[in-house]
Parts: sequence; C-alpha cells; structure tokens
Amino acid sequence: MHLLFQIVLVLALSAVVVYLGQKLKIPSIVGFLVTGVVVGPGALGLIESPETIDLLAEIGIIMLLFTVGMEFSLRQLFHIRKTVFVGGGMQVLLTLTAGGLWAYFSGRSWNQSVFIGLLLVMSSTAIVLKLLQERAEMGTPQGRGALGVLIFQDLLVVPAMMLVPLLSGQAHHEANGPWLVVGKVVLAVPLVWLGTKYLIPHALRQIVRTRNRELFLLSILVIGFSIAGAGAALGMSLALGAFLAGLMISESEYSHQALGSILPFRDVFLSFFFISVGLLLDLNYIADHLGMILAMTVVVLVLKTVATFLAGRALRMPARTALITGLALSQVGEFSFLLSKAGLSQGLLDQGVYQTFLAIAVLTMASSPLTIGLGPRLALKFFPGKRSSGDDDEPKATVEDNHLLIVGFGMNGQNLSKAATRCGISHSIIEMNADTVRKGKSEGIPIMFGDATNEEVLAHAGVRQARMAVVAINDAVATRRIVELLHRTHPGLHILARTRFVSEVAELHRLGATEVIPEEFETSVEIFARVMKRYLISRDEIDRFIDDIRSGSYEKLRAPHPKDEESFLRLEPLLQELDTDVLRVVEGSTLAGLPLSQSRVREDYDVTILAIHRKGGLISTPGGQEHLQADDRLVVVGKRENLRTLALQLSGG
Repeated sequence: MHLLFQIVLVLALSAVVVYLGQKLKIPSIVGFLVTGVVVGPGALGLIESPETIDLLAEIGIIMLLFTVGMEFSLRQLFHIRKTVFVGGGMQVLLTLTAGGLWAYFSGRSWNQSVFIGLLLVMSSTAIVLKLLQERAEMGTPQGRGALGVLIFQDLLVVPAMMLVPLLSGQAHHEANGPWLVVGKVVLAVPLVWLGTKYLIPHALRQIVRTRNRELFLLSILVIGFSIAGAGAALGMSLALGAFLAGLMISESEYSHQALGSILPFRDVFLSFFFISVGLLLDLNYIADHLGMILAMTVVVLVLKTVATFLAGRALRMPARTALITGLALSQVGEFSFLLSKAGLSQGLLDQGVYQTFLAIAVLTMASSPLTIGLGPRLALKFFPGKRSSGDDDEPKATVEDNHLLIVGFGMNGQNLSKAATRCGISHSIIEMNADTVRKGKSEGIPIMFGDATNEEVLAHAGVRQARMAVVAINDAVATRRIVELLHRTHPGLHILARTRFVSEVAELHRLGATEVIPEEFETSVEIFARVMKRYLISRDEIDRFIDDIRSGSYEKLRAPHPKDEESFLRLEPLLQELDTDVLRVVEGSTLAGLPLSQSRVREDYDVTILAIHRKGGLISTPGGQEHLQADDRLVVVGKRENLRTLALQLSGG
C-alpha cells in the first residue's frame, strides 16, 4: 500500500503540474521534471523509494526506444533523404563541434567534451512537432526542415548510447573492447532482417486475423520486451534491444496500429523517467549558480540556432526560413536526459556538470513556445526586404481540399473508393480486416490496416490533410468513438457517418457528425420514391419530397406524427386508375403483322403504345405506319382492366 500510495501521489501531482503548465503554455515534459523536483529530496521529500521510480523509468526508456524503432521507416526516409542526411548531418556536426570545443576550452577532457557535445546535439522531437502541428507549420519549409533534422537526431540516439562505454573507457576493460560493439551490430543486422522479413509479419498476421484488440496489444508488448531482454542477454543494452524490436515491426503493415496502441503506455511510463530526472535536480546547487546557468542557457540557445541556421543555408533554404528552423530546434531534447544519466553512471559527468546540464535543459525546453512563436518576427527583423517565393515564414495551413478519408471497406466503402478514383479525388482507407487490406493493397487501393478509434492511425491515414471523412462501418459503438475523435481533433472536418438505425442519428450529430445517413430510413425513402414513380408522381415532386425528408435529418419520419403537417408534402396520385406495363406480342396473335393505324389499340382498348422494343432496338413514339411484329415488347399506358384485355389479345387468347 505504501508503494501504491507513492505512485498515486506522483501521478496526481503530475496531473496538477501539467494542467497548470498547459494554462501557461509550458510543455508537459517540463511539468514532469518540475514534479520530480517538487517531490524530491530537495523540496517536499515525498518519495521515500526512488528506486521504484527508477524501475518505472527504465520501462519508459524501453518503450521510448521501442516506439522510435516503430516510427523509423526506410521508405519515408528515402523521400526526404537530403534534408535528413545533409541538413541533419551538418546540424549535428556543427553543434557537436561547437559544444565539444566549448567544453574542452572550459577544462574538460576530450572524451568528456565529445560527450557534452552529444548532449547538446539533441532537440526535443515531442515538443517541436507538437508546437509545429498546433501552428499548422508541418507542411511549410521550416516544418519540413525541422522534421528532417529531428529524424537524423533520433537515428543518432542508438549509436550515441553505444558510444558511451567507449568514451568512458569502460569498453576497453571488456574482451575485445570496441570490436565487441561492432560484433553486436554485425550480429544484430541479420537477426533484424530475418525478423522484419518473415517472423514478425507472419506472427502478427495470425494475431490480427482474430480481430481481438487485447490480443494484438499483448502481442506487441510481448514482442517488444522479449526482444529487448534477448538483446540484453547478448550483451546489448535494453534500450538497443527495444529499438531493434520496434524496427522489426516498423516495416509491417500493422506498424501504425501497433504504435497507436502502445503510445498511451509509453507516455505514462515515460513520465516516470522525466520525474526521475527531476528527482536528481539539486535546487541548492541551482540557486548558488543561477547566474552562470542562465548565461549558459542563452549560449546553448544561440549555439544551436546558429548551427541549424548554417545547415539550413547549406540546403539553400531562404535565410528567414533557416532562422525560424534554428529557433525551433534550439532546445535540448528528451534523449539528452537518457544520455546524461548513462554518462553520469559511467563517469563522463560529475555532479556539478550534471546539475548544470539538467537546469539548462529544463530552461531551454520551457522556452520552446517562446522561441518558436517569436521565430517569424525575429526572422523578419534580421532579414528584412522582399520575400522570396520559397520563403514561408508565416504559418500556413497545408490542407489538400480534395482529400477524402474513408473508414471501413465494406460495400459502401468500396463503392465510394471506386467513385473517388474515377473522379480523381485523393483518398485513403482505414480497415480492420487484415485479409481485406492485403487484397486491396495488391490491387493498388490506398488502404491501410488500423483501428480508426486511434489518433495515431488517423494521422497516418492523412486526416490532417482531409476535407471530408466518411465513417462507413457496422459497429455502432466504434462509429460514435470515431466521430467524436475526428470532431475533437479536427473541428473543421466535414464528417459523414453511416448508421444502421435511426436512433443513432441524434447522438452522432451531438458527437460532431456533419451528416448522418441511417440505412433503415434511406431504404424507406428509396422504396417510397419508386412507389411514387409508379403512381406517376412527377420527378420534381419526388425530389422535393426526398430533399424535405433529408434536410430535417429524417425528423419527419422519426416523429410519430409530423409536427408541421402543412410543411410535410402531401402527394396525391395524379391518376388513380392509370397504370403502365410492358406487353409481349406472341406469334399467332391477330395483331401481329398489322400496322398500328389498323390495330385499333387506342380505339378498341383505350390503351396508348408509348414505345416498341424489338431486337433492332427501341422505337420511341412509334407512328401509325409502324407494323407490330411477333416478339415485340410494347410499352403501354392505360387502365388496369384494359391492359389485361389487351394482354390477352396479344397472347393469341
């Protein structure tokens, strides 16, 4: 109970701090760090068992590297390879060099200087991407540039973790030292390839076919932790093993569903990691060295901004865009905390440098909303003059107005996809049936596996670029959850939902659906429209009736009695006894071979022949000289009893 009390206390306090931080526009990561400071020995001293927090933090690290591996995609990397490898590589090299030289001339050894440079290289992927998304800048040049650099930094995490033992000198005490690290990598490559190509996709395919979400989630967790443990047993770190596990899943068609399922767990456990870092902050040290820490924070912000600016210019970014990108990436990132704890445990950092680094990292993170927000104005101030065509300093929405998101690939989804393809409408489809997804992909259909109640799956399907979303699934509960999620995360999206029952209409509208089509009433409307057509009600009156029903969300059909009887269309059949029919001229009939003028169909039977259908085609409005032939089909109109009499005559009776 004591352990449970401490965990609940930490989580509750985190919720309060993060809530207050949200009001002040302070990132959640900073809130977790502050929580650690508050409950730590330097403040309230509420945590009596920090080893428990450390254990939960270790799980958070495993899950963080696991999700990083799942987000890594060779195909996506290929499309932005220049920004990632040229821009990201140059930014890392410049920051590492400047930070390392700064540390070296401050009296640090070469290996400590390199390590400090690595700490400064990392920027916060979580903070930067969230702020850019909120400002609708992901599709702008600065957004794409920042994303490319962040991807390169994320790729650097695992090599950096592997460098820590080398820089600390501890690897030399092991057999073969650095060669052991190389051996681990060489051993991991074929294992990862085998798992990525055959083992993981086959296992997940069998699991997905059960369509059991709990089984899928448990399987993903088992894969992640078991491979992380196997890697540790081979001498790798748990973090590296978790990254390799994520990498094996990343190339499967289920990776985005897996990522979306595991993100909530990652966020919870990762919060304990940042809290554990906050526990280590020494408030007395920070108070005694506050001036130095503030000055060094400014130096770090300027150093990283300049390094990214130069990398952007090397990519031929406009000066303003390069400066905005530099300011966006000027903070120290969450992976640096991971590296710093490893460096502290292996002697690359002493307590003084560690405390200074933690304080600087927290301050740079807290300043991110300010630096990103001031970016366009500072860029305009430093680089005034005429804007170039590629100089997108101001936030711009990147919505493609013609994109369509379809949830569900049943009959309605298939027909909608075919129509969208023929009309040239960009669209994507989310479907939970793995066999349907595999077949659709083989036919070139833009379909992906995933649960649309998961925000990560919606994001990958392009919901941010969608003008309209159509929810066409049979699960009423899932439909409500999807509609609510779409409306909450993308309020301007036009949402059309299909439901089987009219009782769902009001609730779906309340949850945010723009239009709701109930199948049972649509069927009724279609049946009644065909009935009215049979009674020769005019087409415009039928259309007005249908529009009147649909425009009121089917209220006229849902209500026991129409509230406004005058507004409800009262359609009277124009001809109560008139009917239409198609009659066949049988060989041997007395009318076969006669011209219409001599058949006396109109005079003797009071029936009008509107058209004649024969093997040669359709004869509309036939003239009096047209001869009736055996096997002709006559389209006729008249009273029912007269039609029956004529039918008997045409059959030779």
